[in-house]
Amino acid sequence: MKAALYCRVSTVDQHPETQELDLRQLAAQRGFEIVEVYTDHGYSGARARRPGLDRLMSDARHGRFQVVVCWAFDRLARSVTHLLQVLDELNRLNIQFVSFREQIDSGGPLGRAFITIIGAIAELERSLIIERVKAGMRRARLEGTHIGRRPLELDREAILRDRARGLSLGQLAKTHRISRTSVARVLKQGQLSGGLHIKEVADAAGAGAAALPGA
Repeated sequence: MKAALYCRVSTVDQHPETQELDLRQLAAQRGFEIVEVYTDHGYSGARARRPGLDRLMSDARHGRFQVVVCWAFDRLARSVTHLLQVLDELNRLNIQFVSFREQIDSGGPLGRAFITIIGAIAELERSLIIERVKAGMRRARLEGTHIGRRPLELDREAILRDRARGLSLGQLAKTHRISRTSVARVLKQGQLSGGLHIKEVADAAGAGAAALPGA
C-alpha cells in the first residue's frame, strides 16, 4: 500500500526528522511503500494553509497514495474544525489515516468507528452552516436587501427592434453588450408576452423610417 508521511514543527529550531524517523519505522512495520514525505517546517498548526499539507491534499485528490501517516493529530491541525475537514475529505477519497501517537488507524474497527463519528460531526457542522446561511438570507430579504446578482438592465424594445431589422443573435449580443443567452431569453419573452412582438416592432420601425426626410 502506497503511503504519504506528514511531519510538521512549529519553529525553525525544531527538527521534523524526529517525527519522520518514527513514521518510517511505523510504515516499515505495516509494510507501507512510502511515496513521499510532506513536511511543514516552522508553520503553526493553527494555519489551515501550509505548503506541505496543501501538496499532500492535492496529491491525495490525484490518487498518489492510499494511506496518510501522521505523527499526531495536533501535527495535522490545531483547530478541531480543520481536523474534521481534512479527515472527512480523506475518508471521502477512500484514503486510510494513521496517527502514530494516538494509535488511530482508520483501517481497523476502532479507526473506522472513529472516522464514522468524524464524518457525522462534519455532516452536522455542514448542516448547521447551511441553516445559518438560509436564516441570514431570510432576514436579509425581510430587511429589503437584494440577494444574488443584480438583474440585467435591458432595453427589451430596442433589442426587439434590432432583431426585426435582421440583426443576428451574435450582432445583438455585441450591440447591447450582453450574452447570446440573454438575447435569446429577451426574444422568447417578447414572443410569449402580450407586449410588443417582433412583427409589430418591425412595422413600427418601418413607419418611423418612412417618416424621415428623403425616405
